[in-house]
Amino acid sequence: MPEVISDTSPIQYLYQTNLLDLLTTLYGQIILPQAVIDELAEGRNLGVALPDPASLSWVTVRQAQDFFPIDSVIENLGAGERETLALALEIPGSLVLLDDALARSYARSLEVRFTGTLGVLLKAKQSGYLTAVMPILDQLDNLGFRLDLSTRATVLRLAEESL
Repeated sequence: MPEVISDTSPIQYLYQTNLLDLLTTLYGQIILPQAVIDELAEGRNLGVALPDPASLSWVTVRQAQDFFPIDSVIENLGAGERETLALALEIPGSLVLLDDALARSYARSLEVRFTGTLGVLLKAKQSGYLTAVMPILDQLDNLGFRLDLSTRATVLRLAEESL
């Protein structure tokens, strides 16, 4: 199983839908970059419902050592996305959890394997850990998760659920 590195967004949305444990169920240990830890703490300080990674035994915190490959090609990304991608380059064969469209575009150009919150939900459904994805998509919509109608339809089709 590849090492899995997560950005802030999948942690946030899985936590807010009470599905954060899917990460350890599906992937075992999860690596969180220090910048993601900082973003989660900042959000909690602002009153956003976010987990404290220190209370999650399956989380390993790791700081990227070399930002040069990222800094030389990436602009307009937050600290969490930047460090997540930097760690992915330091850990060959890793899988990155990213939701941000620009970050995913950079991941493609850097040849970094990725999935996101929706991919985690689909994998959980296909593995028998979820019975339905549609109600979770509705929850995500209520939480402000950006999901266009075409992507929603594709996810439901892949989950073998009707619209």
